[in-house]
Amino acid sequence: MKIKYIKIVGLTTVLAALSLASCNDDFLEEKKDFNGVNEDVFKVPSLATGYVDYVYGLFLPGNNAAVNTWDLAAGGNDDFSQTTEELTGEVNWNKIWATISPNNANCLPYIGSRVSSSIANNTWTRLRQINIFLEQIDKNGMADADKNPLKGQMYFWRAYQYYEMVKLYGGVPIVLTAQNPIIDEGSTVSQIPRSPTSVCIEQIVSDLDKSKELLKDVKWTTANWGRITAGAAAAFKGRVLLTWASPLFNPTDDAQRWKRAYDANLEAKALLEADGKGLFSVGGTANGTAWGNMWLAEVGNPEAVIVFGFNNSTIVNAQKNNGWERAVRSKASGGNGAISPTKQMVDVFPMADGKSIVGNPAYNPVLFYKNRDPRFYKTFAYNGATWKYAENTAFKQWTYSWYSKAPTTAAPNPDKFTETLGANSSGIYLRKATNEASSSSAGYLNSGTDYMEMRFAEVVLNLAESAIGIGSLAEGKTLIESVRARAGITNGDGHYGLAAVSSRDQHFAAVLNERTIEFAYENKRFYDLRRWKLFDAGATTSRLGVKPLNGTRRTAYYIVAKKADGTNYIGTADPFYVATGNAPVLNREPASFPVTINGTTLANFDAYLDYMYTNYFKIVERDNLDPTTNNWKFTWYNEYYFFGIYQSLLDSSPYLEQTQGWGGSFDPLK
Repeated sequence: MKIKYIKIVGLTTVLAALSLASCNDDFLEEKKDFNGVNEDVFKVPSLATGYVDYVYGLFLPGNNAAVNTWDLAAGGNDDFSQTTEELTGEVNWNKIWATISPNNANCLPYIGSRVSSSIANNTWTRLRQINIFLEQIDKNGMADADKNPLKGQMYFWRAYQYYEMVKLYGGVPIVLTAQNPIIDEGSTVSQIPRSPTSVCIEQIVSDLDKSKELLKDVKWTTANWGRITAGAAAAFKGRVLLTWASPLFNPTDDAQRWKRAYDANLEAKALLEADGKGLFSVGGTANGTAWGNMWLAEVGNPEAVIVFGFNNSTIVNAQKNNGWERAVRSKASGGNGAISPTKQMVDVFPMADGKSIVGNPAYNPVLFYKNRDPRFYKTFAYNGATWKYAENTAFKQWTYSWYSKAPTTAAPNPDKFTETLGANSSGIYLRKATNEASSSSAGYLNSGTDYMEMRFAEVVLNLAESAIGIGSLAEGKTLIESVRARAGITNGDGHYGLAAVSSRDQHFAAVLNERTIEFAYENKRFYDLRRWKLFDAGATTSRLGVKPLNGTRRTAYYIVAKKADGTNYIGTADPFYVATGNAPVLNREPASFPVTINGTTLANFDAYLDYMYTNYFKIVERDNLDPTTNNWKFTWYNEYYFFGIYQSLLDSSPYLEQTQGWGGSFDPLK
């Protein structure tokens, strides 16, 4: 059983509460005075550590979260991934609204609410817990060697929380002391207005610099895997300053912002490499082996910069299981089959030589899975792909469909599916970060796979984008190439498919495209689209040659069965499977090879699958994943680039200035 110190988040939260004030009526009474916690917490290192662990738990996904598409700001769900090409479906930020108003649900509530007398977990209660700690920890005689690493972690989490707000709203109130929600009538002491975005960025950077300094000599033990390091603080600073340099916040393309981002990311890369970090390479790059292996390497994983830890415990109070494996695995293999990737994301992945499939004569839309970027095979499980699990190491994922009766204009889609237990919606599955050794016996519950919220590859690509920003194009391209080389892309043109990239904007487009592939389904795409303003047609979509999402529909696949003569197979029985004997059309998994079909000898399953696709499958773009009524199309409003403050918070805090575009005058670009 894998239970590591920082991973017992469920149990840690309980223990932390006990440490803070023994979880009973006294604890609740103490909370009601809002003046802090028992001062022993700030005297005894183990209790102070419990407090810090409690704060980690406030930010991290809960037990059984489908973590790869989980976002705290979205409400702990995948709504932001659905506001990209990655997932389909209607959410608040991709549908038509009559008006843009702080009274509507499209006014993101993540900015939080006023601190109240209740015990809650939101932006300002998290900040309050952090501020209490930072105010008190120096007052009670704890040795520097014990308290400084704890302070370093708390400065990081304060910066993290502020960045999470600033990237969505622009400037927010800066509160660096623990506010008391119970104030005298008429007092304005807690009425802190929004600070300019630039001031917030400097505060975030200051906290990260403090974190980096306090943690610079700290070497965490194996039991403390997952704690924030100096390198993590430096890397996060690089992310912050890259966002600040991006077109969303930097419409004038200020060169100094790009230079500052470049310097921060260069320092982060050097710090991390000095600490043994780097692109994961165990197993070698051929066929994307190392890239596929890195998800399962944990303690000491050189790729991991910021880690959300999970365990495989079955003990209720100790459980912190990762729900991703269960969510993405098909029902045919014992999972939930709950996540449906899109054709648009499949098409982003290039050929094996790194060149786009668009206009590429080497690309065959029927054999769409052939000769693709090795990451394609580690990210998706297509019809006929082998997708092992513990109980069946030869499992093939079949997703084809057929007609029980001839299609009509009114009913044009196939109505029968080989997945009799239930299929996902897209004819292709996500397999990224799944474990071939995982067990289906309990539906893939109790997965302990860690989630890397920030990987070394991001540091490399952050540096690449910053280098391009300052005009160091060759350096930027070399850094992108290093990520492609690790992925196993072949180097046919001397630049891993990027030889034709020449201008600054082409380099920007290349690094953003690489991020789309490398970080697919890692909760990065929504924020990349925002910071480059790529949702709607405008200056940046024109510069980069990118088709905006606005006005589009996300689609998927029907893999439709046909007969050898090319006509649709029509019937009630599965055309390619029968428990014993011969299937109506062809057996999808012959007992042995070689096998001869219609005079063609096929040496192995790969050749057999290609033959099936060529002769017995029709690839049809499926367009019923997004809503199909009222001519639904993805609808983006540019007001979402900087969200407003929802009305009930404005009503209780009228001193807050509303954002431009939401009925106010606050300028998030200042």
